[in-house]
Amino acid sequence: MRILLVWILNAIALYLVTLIVPGVAVQDPLHAFIAAIVLGLVNTLVKPVLIVLTLPITLVTLGLFLLVINALLFWAVGSLLPGFHVDGFWWAVLGALIYSLLTWAMSALLPRK
Repeated sequence: MRILLVWILNAIALYLVTLIVPGVAVQDPLHAFIAAIVLGLVNTLVKPVLIVLTLPITLVTLGLFLLVINALLFWAVGSLLPGFHVDGFWWAVLGALIYSLLTWAMSALLPRK
């Protein structure tokens, strides 16, 4: 039940990102739900591999390269999914940053198990 609630909150956060960031667009709320699922899967499956592969540059940049990884994954999902679009890399950086902050804040409001 908690996973479903987190998924709904992530979709709401993604929809809020499209209202805040002009370079990020979603066609309708259904596409926001689909994009939230795909973003969750990409962050769960692909992101850890990229973090391990880019560990030296992440250490040299004191972790700032993780922002680049987040932005690239956000941009990639926007490029792959119809109905979800990110205009460019810098919009992806801003969108990913706001999306991360919103999902973190919304998840913090959920009661613990």
